Amino acid sequence: MREAAASNAHPSARSPWRPPSYWPFVLPAVVTVSAVIVFPWVFTLWMSLHEWTVGGSSSFVGLANYLRLPGDPRFADAVVHTLYYTVLAVLLPLVLGTVSAVIFHARFPLRGFLRGIFVMPMMATPVAIALVWTMMFHPQLGVLNYLLSLVGIPPQLWVFEPATVIPSLVLVETWQWTPLVMLILLGGLAAIPAEPYESALIDGANRWQMFRHITLPMLAPFLMVAAIIRTIDALKSFDIIYAITQGGPGTASETINLYLYSVAFAYYDIGYGSAIAVVFFALVIGLSVLLLALRQRTKWTEMGGAAL
Repeated sequence: MREAAASNAHPSARSPWRPPSYWPFVLPAVVTVSAVIVFPWVFTLWMSLHEWTVGGSSSFVGLANYLRLPGDPRFADAVVHTLYYTVLAVLLPLVLGTVSAVIFHARFPLRGFLRGIFVMPMMATPVAIALVWTMMFHPQLGVLNYLLSLVGIPPQLWVFEPATVIPSLVLVETWQWTPLVMLILLGGLAAIPAEPYESALIDGANRWQMFRHITLPMLAPFLMVAAIIRTIDALKSFDIIYAITQGGPGTASETINLYLYSVAFAYYDIGYGSAIAVVFFALVIGLSVLLLALRQRTKWTEMGGAAL
C-alpha cells in the first residue's frame, strides 16, 4: 500500500518524461506559422529600428524611424484618409446589407436566383472590378455621368476630384462587399425565433416596430461580426485603391497602405517603411480588440431577452 501511494504521489518516478505522441503532427504547422508569420514580423521589427535603403548597408537608429512619424505630414494625411475611408466603407455596407438581408429573408418568387445574382460582386477579382469602375468613373465617357444626366444632375469628376475621390472609392467597396454583410445577417435572421413576432402581432405592432424592437436588437451580435470583418478588410484595402487612383489625385486617396508601399518600394526606405508597417499593424490590432470587446457586450441571449 505504501509503495502504491508513493507511486501515485510521484508519477514521474515511475517512468521518464516522453514527448507527446502528437508532436510530429503539430510540428509542420508550427514551422509553417513561424516561417510565414512570426519570422516576417520579427524581421520587420528589426528593420524598423534600422536606417536601411535598398542597395545600402543598415545602421541601428533605435526609435528614430518612429519619431519621424508625428512630424511627417504625408503620414498624418494618410492616417486621416484611412480612417475616413474605413468609416464609410463599414457603415454603408452595414446599412445596405441589413436592408438587403431583410428583403431577401422574405419569401417571394425567384428569391434564390436573385440572391445568387446579388452575391456575384464579391466573387470578382479586385483588379477586374477596379478596371470596370475606372471606365464607369470617366468624366466624359463613363456610364455614371450618363445616368446622372438622365435625371438632370451635372457630370461629376468622381475619382479625379480630391473632394470626391474617397467617397467614390467607397462606392466600389460598398458594391463589392454589401453581399457579404447580407449573407452574415441572413444567417442571423434565420436564427431568430418566430415567437416574438407572433406576440408583437397580437399586441398590434406594425412592421417598423417589429424591426426596431425585435429584429434589430437580435441582429446586433451578427452586425458586430460583420463590422469586425469589414473594419479589418477596409483598413488594409490596397488593390482597388491602387488600381483606380494610385493614391491620387495628388495624395488625396493615399491611405497608410499606399504610403507604406511608396516609402518601401518607390523610395526604397525600408527602415522607415517598416516602422509605418508596425504602427499600421498596431492600429489594426487596436481597432480589432475594441470591436471584439464591443462584440462581447452584445450577447444574442441578452439582446433577445431585451427585445422580448
